[in-house]
Amino acid sequence: MKRSSKSALKPAVKAVAPSRAVVPLRERRLNFGDKWDYAPAPEDHKGYPIAPRHELFIDGKFVKPRARRYFDSINPATEEKLTEIALADERDVAAAVAAARKAYDGVWGKMPARERGKYLFRIARIIQERSRELAVLETIDGGKPIKESRDIDLPLVAAHFFYYAGWADKLKYAFPGRTPRSLGVAGQIIPWNFPLLMAAWKIAPALACGNTVVLKPAETTSITALRLAEIFQQADLPPGVVNIVTGAGETGAALVRHPGVAKIAFTGSTEVGKLIAKTLAERSNNAPRLTLELGGKAANIVFEDAPIDQAIEGIISGIYFNQGHVCCAGSRLFVQEGIHKTVLRKLRDRIQTLRVGNPLDKNTDIGAINSSAQLKKIRSLVKSGEEQGAVVEQTSCRLPAKGYWFPPTMLTRVSPSHRVAQEEIFGPVLSVMTFRTPEEAIERANNTPYGLSAGVWTDKGSKIFKVAQKLRAGVIWANCYNKFDPASPFGGYKESGFGREGGLHGLAAYCRLD
Repeated sequence: MKRSSKSALKPAVKAVAPSRAVVPLRERRLNFGDKWDYAPAPEDHKGYPIAPRHELFIDGKFVKPRARRYFDSINPATEEKLTEIALADERDVAAAVAAARKAYDGVWGKMPARERGKYLFRIARIIQERSRELAVLETIDGGKPIKESRDIDLPLVAAHFFYYAGWADKLKYAFPGRTPRSLGVAGQIIPWNFPLLMAAWKIAPALACGNTVVLKPAETTSITALRLAEIFQQADLPPGVVNIVTGAGETGAALVRHPGVAKIAFTGSTEVGKLIAKTLAERSNNAPRLTLELGGKAANIVFEDAPIDQAIEGIISGIYFNQGHVCCAGSRLFVQEGIHKTVLRKLRDRIQTLRVGNPLDKNTDIGAINSSAQLKKIRSLVKSGEEQGAVVEQTSCRLPAKGYWFPPTMLTRVSPSHRVAQEEIFGPVLSVMTFRTPEEAIERANNTPYGLSAGVWTDKGSKIFKVAQKLRAGVIWANCYNKFDPASPFGGYKESGFGREGGLHGLAAYCRLD
């Protein structure tokens, strides 16, 4: 670390021009003139070149799209073009499904489960060996801070492959009294917020159960999925077992409509999830199985007897460290009235210390927003909160001139009817509300179309269990937030989707139980 010079004694970031109702977060006891700052610590990325063009991965080979069409992949932190990504059409999707079916009938579906497990172990080991490369590429392509890609995403990616590798030859013990059988070809569509982790969540259990896969990554974050294809080649995975078709919405729609797909797994927006469900429901016969992991508007509930400092860190990690880019981000904070002022004061102090900037810098807490479209949505929802009467507070920060950036933001005086309290925002924006009794907290937390996750902060174990039993959310954390494990199922209720990923539930989604 270095001591900042007088000329540099200012916050790492500067406030966006505040409007009438937007006020900078007060520095209170923090004297930035005396604050220690960190010297830049950028992760070296020059050793991991990105090819100027990326093709489709079908039948174990990289192939050009039939229409010879490509689209640009943009670095959200700089707005620079990274590469061109192949745009798959319906013919490419059909070729990928045919390759997956051929591999299922000829190799993978017949392979002894123990041998399938060996391939998964091998893939997990290679992911560990190449984790630094993958973390750097994930950060460049998606905008998230390198310390999140390096310390959270990649370890979990490898862990999921290890976990399901262990289950591959033990499926009969996973479902006592039942005989699990594979389904066939699984079509999988993943979002941009956790490109590699979402791929691992879906690919690993599908392969462990004996299925083959056609994966469609998000158009804004396709690079690491295609680097994962290289790992499949390196692991000598039989051709056609995993195929990757890149593109936008029409590519995913072609995969959903294909009659050769036996299972569709989708993670993404509620609107698209509803459209997929409707499309499959209209098929009179041979409709594939479906699991959906959709949007969320998670509630963090802090009671008067909570460990407040611990809760503050959980709130920060639940919404700001990941830029609010997780569907389970704790974007709604409910604070019991007796500690409301204390929590707000501590939150303001803590938010003011967050560093916004180069995602490849190991000191960065908040990186870039994934795309210009997502940034526009965040700005629109925050503006709606201001127009509906909320007070918008933002860090006094200087954002980079290029790239897609939004400062850490907190909204107070929020009503449950405000759009920012009801709609998924996918940005570093926290809406703060109060409550008096546990019953009121539960009622307000459940007052949303979503039901994906929630957090409860209290020193009383009995209160944790009582509140958790009444919260309509698929995942509930107690005195922590955003903690994941491959053995734990993840999924939601209501408009957050149906089905579970992870753990035994993740296996069941890819099996037919006789």
